[in-house]
Amino acid sequence: MSRKRWTTFILLSAALMGSSVGCGTTAEPVNSSAYNAVNGADAAGAAETGNEKHKETEVKSETAETRETAELKETEEIEETEREDMQDARKDGIAEAIEQETASVELETDDSQDAEETAGEPTAEISELIPTKYSSRRYKQCGTVEHITYPSYDYFGDGSALEKPANVYLPYGYDETKQYNVLYLMHGIGGDENEWGMVGNTSQIKMIMDNLIFNGDIEPFIVVTPNGRSGADFANKSSDYNSFYEFGKELRNDLIPYIENHYATYGKAGEADYDMKANREHRAMAGLSMGGMQTINIGMCECLDIIGWFGAFSAAPTSYPAADVVKKIDGQFPDEEIKYFYNICGTDDTIAYQSSSTAAKKLPQLSDRFQDGENYMWQELRGGHDFRIWYLGFYNFAQLVFK
Repeated sequence: MSRKRWTTFILLSAALMGSSVGCGTTAEPVNSSAYNAVNGADAAGAAETGNEKHKETEVKSETAETRETAELKETEEIEETEREDMQDARKDGIAEAIEQETASVELETDDSQDAEETAGEPTAEISELIPTKYSSRRYKQCGTVEHITYPSYDYFGDGSALEKPANVYLPYGYDETKQYNVLYLMHGIGGDENEWGMVGNTSQIKMIMDNLIFNGDIEPFIVVTPNGRSGADFANKSSDYNSFYEFGKELRNDLIPYIENHYATYGKAGEADYDMKANREHRAMAGLSMGGMQTINIGMCECLDIIGWFGAFSAAPTSYPAADVVKKIDGQFPDEEIKYFYNICGTDDTIAYQSSSTAAKKLPQLSDRFQDGENYMWQELRGGHDFRIWYLGFYNFAQLVFK
């Protein structure tokens, strides 16, 4: 028995003995001091027991709080580690994409056709190799490339004014009194306005266009290669890639109006009350890798009201999946016709094949706005994330666009 309980027992026994009543005797009052002592001891014991329980509760509460704090800290550390891992993986993916994108490759061509015998005849067709006839440099009846700058804004930053560069291919016989369709051709994450090589007479894009036009395979049209980073740091190829996602504002507000104000196009952006939607079938957008993403996410899902033709060459991993594409265009542009959507990707492309096929391959199954063989094409063949695929994609798309 504990000392407290023993003391209480003794005091209580003494009190009871002093207040016992015999037969025929008068009860004496209980000794108050003893009674108070007993009650005081009980109260003290009860208070101490209560304090012990309170302390025990506090300890348990503190333990629970400590455990919760530790678990929260552990969760935050795990999440931070996961974020860092994702960032590292993203950086590694971007680095790999840039490495493959900028690697030097030798263009494969089809030499089975005698270019001299068929000179001036339209023999181009959708293929897996570009015929030498259409990939060789012309020295006569060829177009020109101009280098321009146009006013824009830092859409990824503070909105301040800036000048952006672009290259413009003008077809042979370009005439200011005529009207030309325009293709806006976008580069990848590792490039800029010059990545397509449209900087001089040896440009593969220029040679393909010159030969398609000369041989009568296509009607002449203008090609524009802008810088797809819509931020003040656009000249830095290592700048924040999120600036690519702001290009829709620049395209609609700055680039298209500039081109239509300075070149002979169907659009007349400088005229009063001009509605850009009126000439959407005379504009196209295409691009490689990150430019393919821009074509899907921005061209189709943000600017379908002003652009009608689209080409995605190895669209980047951040491209919207097909279900999202359908949801976005049905929600924002339910009545706009998709004139054509062409896609190409190499089956050995470890960067973009999965994302590109996820973004586009199932579109005809999800929406009747994409009809395979009519206004839609998915082309895949052996190849990686490089210009063998992308020049072929341009060659094929140039035959499909503006028909």
